This record gives sequence, structure tokens and C-alpha cells, in this order.
Amino acid sequence: MTTTTLSPPCVALDDAVPTLQRQGYAVLSAPSVSALTQTALTDLMALVPSWNDLPPDQYLKDGGRYRRRRHASYVIQDGQLQAVAHRAHWQPLEYNALHGGMQRWFEPVAPETAAQPAWSHLLLALGALCSKLKGEQPWFVEAHQFRIDTTDGIGRPTPEGAHRDGVDLVAVFLVDRQGVKGGETRVFDADGPNGQRFTLSEPWSLLLLDDARVIHESTPIQPVGTAGHRDTLVLTLRAGCFQDDIKG
Repeated sequence: MTTTTLSPPCVALDDAVPTLQRQGYAVLSAPSVSALTQTALTDLMALVPSWNDLPPDQYLKDGGRYRRRRHASYVIQDGQLQAVAHRAHWQPLEYNALHGGMQRWFEPVAPETAAQPAWSHLLLALGALCSKLKGEQPWFVEAHQFRIDTTDGIGRPTPEGAHRDGVDLVAVFLVDRQGVKGGETRVFDADGPNGQRFTLSEPWSLLLLDDARVIHESTPIQPVGTAGHRDTLVLTLRAGCFQDDIKG
């Protein structure tokens, strides 16, 4: 059985910020990500094996066993990257009706992963891009390594459904995709009817989202054969503070 997928609407690197300004999202190919981060694709690919060592997500309220992840936090200021002491991931119910309102203590990104130059290059490049889009300022960054697999026969990349994250910029890197169908990306105007759907399949291709303007989701995956998985790196950048620092 042949599964038809829609190719992502990739734009040139120089058009990334103008496209974000115009429509609230943009997609970059892997070569453009390499240029953006000034990192060879071979160095980005050297990060991929670390996705084989992600512990299970213990907080899935649907009882699923299909998600593994690690988490880390940083502050980017004046072109410098500063790691933050390991902290819980927290979102308000307003942005995550399924898993919001609780502290989720995921295992940290492995030190040997964070020590690779490609890792910091990814973070700093997204900080610089976010400053071009939103203005120069410190950025509070959370990095999430995700593996969605087909342990339960079906894996849900976004069990909370179509959503926003409560940040300024969301970056979703497709890291690996093996033995699955589905996983279609869907992006919609937050305040209107317009939307687009496509499937990220190229390792290190990138979806950029202006979180205030669009909502997004990825459809479930199913195995092609006995088992499969979909790996992503999600970076969120927020001005002012991390969400759990908000008072009031």
C-alpha cells in the first residue's frame, strides 16, 4: 500500500524571517539549517544516536507508552549560551489542556549530547533568528528531545491536539523517521480559517512557528512493518522568563 504525503513548503534561508512575518510559519530544508547554524550536516547527524537513549515519558495522562524524551533549559543573551540548572517543564492549562498545570521532571539532556558543538550552534542560531523576528533581547530556551514510537501500535506526537506553546518561537527539527506512516504536520492560523498540512521527512529539516499567530499539531504515526519511530528536537524560545516564573 502506497502512502501519499505532501512535501513541505520549504523556503530559502534568506526568506525565513520574511515568511514568518507574513504567515506565521516557515519551513527550511536540511541544507538551509546547515547554513543557518554554520554546522556541517555530518555534525548534525552525529547528534542522532543520542535519541536512542531517551527514557520513557512518565507523565502521559492517556496511559500511553509511545513517548520518550529528555529536556534542558538555557538562556541566550548577547550571543552567549548559558545552561540553566535542571528544572521542571511546566505549561499552563491554557496552552496544554492535557498536561498543563503540573511540574514534569524529565531526565536532562545527556552531558555528552549538550557538549557537542552542533548542539550549541543550533540553540544560538535560533536565538539569533528569534531576535531578528522579535527584536534583540534575552531568550529563555527549552530544548526537548522526543522519540514517538509505535510500542502501542500507534504513537501520538501531540496528544494534546492542536495547540500553542505560550512562547515566542517554536522550532521543530525532524531528526529521524523510520518505519512509520502518518506524522503529518498541520499548521493553522490562530485567529482564522487558513491552514497548511505537509509531512516532514528529511533529517534536520525545520519547521519554524510564530507561536502567537499559529496553532500546530502532528497526526499520529503507525508502523510500516513491525515497529517504527519519529524523532524530533523541539526548541521553544520565550522573552522575559520561563513560563513557571510568571507570578500572579
